[in-house]
Amino acid sequence: MIKNNGAAGRPRATGELLKIRRASLERFRAKVRVKKTRQNKNLASAAAIILTLGAAGAVRAETAPVGVPDKSFPESVTSTSDGTLYVGSFNHGGVTKISGGKAEQLVKPGAADSRSTLGVLADEKSGTLYVCSNDISAMGVAGPSDVKGAWLKTFDLKSGAPKGSFALSDPKSFCNDIVVGADGTAYVSDSFAPFVYSLKPGGTALATFATDPQLAPAKDGVGLDGIAIGADGNLYVTTFIPAKLFKIEMKDGKAGAVTELKPSRPLDHADALRAHGGGFLLIEGNGKLDKVTVKGNEATIDTIKDGLAEPVSVTQVGDVGWVAEGKLSYVIGDNKGKDPGPFKLTPIALPK
Repeated sequence: MIKNNGAAGRPRATGELLKIRRASLERFRAKVRVKKTRQNKNLASAAAIILTLGAAGAVRAETAPVGVPDKSFPESVTSTSDGTLYVGSFNHGGVTKISGGKAEQLVKPGAADSRSTLGVLADEKSGTLYVCSNDISAMGVAGPSDVKGAWLKTFDLKSGAPKGSFALSDPKSFCNDIVVGADGTAYVSDSFAPFVYSLKPGGTALATFATDPQLAPAKDGVGLDGIAIGADGNLYVTTFIPAKLFKIEMKDGKAGAVTELKPSRPLDHADALRAHGGGFLLIEGNGKLDKVTVKGNEATIDTIKDGLAEPVSVTQVGDVGWVAEGKLSYVIGDNKGKDPGPFKLTPIALPK
């Protein structure tokens, strides 16, 4: 048997000495607890920093506006999950890719017989960039080619190589914007005819998905514009002039009733519409970015930002909405011929 000399050789503490030792022990334990708490906080802080850096690597959190090529009037903007932005050009055509604040031409003006570029949509799942191409020479904008009509063009999202070309059927058609459903079907709004078209994956032609007299452009007005799919699975659209919101019921891939929604306040030039949380982001041409919440047949409109320079579109990257300020009045409106100044995409913090 081995004798424990350390324990047997010490007398037990009694009385005041015992109290002192107990107090010292408690102070030591308290220090250990404080030290562990500090260590845990430091570890938590380190973890938070790592997570933040990881998120920053996944999505570039721009905090300042980014420039759009000079005199290239943007009409639509889209994005991918890594924060890359894609913007079309109303007058020049083509699509510019902006990553890390640097701009490069992804789709050259006139590529695949495209003309003036309006709606753009990046679909990462299929690796496709959808583009609305229109002949707007009647508005005094020649565009980069002489191709007539309205078209939905598709390009490879990474290389910009052409993939497909699909004509809108009505002679008056005007391809405005695009949304893609969970099954990969693309839906396209037509501003000059009362149609929403669809293109299924692998499809060779656009089909009429929905039509209704309510969606027809008013005399001297502009019809369908923004288009989005809500959290309820239904399709939602705007009309530009007069500014209205509509719900198109969708069930089993087919269109149902078309219902005009009642906004909580009058809208002014309702333009781009994008899904956001359980609701939508809406651009009003009079300078506003709005949050839209739909309940039944009513739509609550909350303005997120006012005073934008003729905004035309918005795309969401993380908690930031990137707004394209088109200034189209300087190319087809009252300010035509005047200097519009530089063009930019403006970041705006979005509500939770």
